[in-house]
Order: sequence, then C-alpha cells, then structure tokens
Amino acid sequence: MAELKEGDQAPAITSKDQNGSEVSLSDYKGKTVVLYFYPKDDTPGCTAEACDFRDNYQGLQAKGIVVLGVSVDDEKSHQKFVTKHSLPFTLLADTDQKIVNDYGVWAEKNMYGKKYMGTVRTTFIINGDGKIAHIIKKVDTKNSTQQVLDLINN
Repeated sequence: MAELKEGDQAPAITSKDQNGSEVSLSDYKGKTVVLYFYPKDDTPGCTAEACDFRDNYQGLQAKGIVVLGVSVDDEKSHQKFVTKHSLPFTLLADTDQKIVNDYGVWAEKNMYGKKYMGTVRTTFIINGDGKIAHIIKKVDTKNSTQQVLDLINN
C-alpha cells in the first residue's frame, strides 16, 4: 500500500477492543480521533505514551478528541494493560496485522543487530470527515498529548 499522507482518507478500521467489543473508526464520525500505534503493551515507551494520554485524557475529551490505541497484542493483553495503568480509552487488538499494514506502520525494525517486523510508533490525527489531518512520526512518548495539541491548536 502507498504511504499515507496528510489529507488522505483514513483507512477504515473495525477491530475488537480490550473488552472484546467491536469498534469501528466510523463510530467516531464527526469527532477528531487520535489514532496512535504502539509496539507492545506494558513496555517502557508504550507505557509512558499511554500514561501521558491517560493523564491528559479529560482535557482531550473536553476538546471532543477521542483516543484510540492500536497494537498487535490481543484483547487479553490489552485488558491487563488497561487495568494495570487505569487507562480510560480504547485499545484495539490488531492480531492479524491488518490495521498496521493498512496504515503503513508495520515495518522492518532493527534491535541490537537483529532484524524483525514490528509496529513503528506513529500517531495519526483524523478529522471529523475521516481524513488524516496530521501524522506524527517522531513521537515523544512522555509528551505525546502535547504533540497532538500543538498540531490541533494551530
């Protein structure tokens, strides 16, 4: 698939959340959606990012912003992550890697010289019309909310 760009229609999503409920991106038509992709539940960077969104969640909600996290972990893993860190937003399980592939964030990574496929941490801000308004490729896990707000408020 071609790389997504700002202004493109966001690919449709339907997946199970941490509770096993089906969630679709179209459920949030008319709202701004922060769709953030992260590599793995309960790892240091992913926890910092999730907790930053958690700590700023009320402010995001007050602006009508919906937060959806996506990783290739399963529903059970998401449920444990949500419970452990009191995450108030939805995490989508992408165990078949359809969403990460549709959004172009499933790629070869390199750690300690070992190459493997994994999720590239990326945040998409999707407007109420379902178009990609912004893409954050260099995510600051401890300040992810501020990165989002800086783009939305400008």
